[in-house]
Amino acid sequence: MDFTGLSAFPLSPLRDERLDEAAYVKLIERLRVAGVDSIGALGSTGCYPYFSRTERANALRLATEHSGAVPVIAGIGALRTRDVLWLAEDAQKAGVSAVLLAPVSYHALTEDEVFSLFAAVTRELSVPLCVYDNPGTTHFTFSDELLLRIAHLPNIGSIKIPPISAPERAARLRPLIPQSITLGISGDAVAVDGLSAGCGVWYSVLGGLFPQAALAISRAAQVGDFAQARAHSDALQPLWDIFKRYGGSLRVMATAAELLGLAGASSLPAPLRTLTGDARRQVAEVIEQLRLV
Repeated sequence: MDFTGLSAFPLSPLRDERLDEAAYVKLIERLRVAGVDSIGALGSTGCYPYFSRTERANALRLATEHSGAVPVIAGIGALRTRDVLWLAEDAQKAGVSAVLLAPVSYHALTEDEVFSLFAAVTRELSVPLCVYDNPGTTHFTFSDELLLRIAHLPNIGSIKIPPISAPERAARLRPLIPQSITLGISGDAVAVDGLSAGCGVWYSVLGGLFPQAALAISRAAQVGDFAQARAHSDALQPLWDIFKRYGGSLRVMATAAELLGLAGASSLPAPLRTLTGDARRQVAEVIEQLRLV
């Protein structure tokens, strides 16, 4: 697959602690109709570590069945290499176009251990892999040197870098990694910074629920109109502010999905909870203010 453009990462909404299949399909179909470039199923926004192997396989089956021609990227992170390999096999059987791997751990991992994980997984893949550098959740930070080692493994298609120092890092890495590997930016508020610095794909939480708003930014960036892309992003500043206020995007986006009727109440896996009280009212006000639908 071609790791470019807008990769939209939807929620995996729950009802009574089980995947709400109807709501999940609605989100996937929403992305297909919008025309996103890929769908990231079971990313961090999709709460992949909270699901069993069977639940994850079911979610991927639904995603590939309802995504049409839009390729699906499947999150396969798990604590043990054995489990990652099983999840990779399940994902490929479900018909995904690529996989996304973060080094999930309880005990801190060394760089050699992370390299060994990626080496073991890439040897077994028939689809490309996106390296997921997400220190905010894994508490592991990839060095440039480690990313360069991994970039020369087979089946590496993209490297997803976090928002911290993203423009400088993208500019530094781009000439060093093979041209066949794209760099991708996460962290919606700084997406334009990453895209203007050489990232070819935006892995977007915003796009998973509000694809049209994200596409306006992505499509402008793709044609080199970064001024327009930045104007679209700046218009969303109230949303970026509320992400920061409540510790990230997950709870805000899940709350927004509930408010819009795209997910039922208690859509996050316990013990996670969506926002309540004043925080919930603030999310509703931002949705209305920005006319997000």
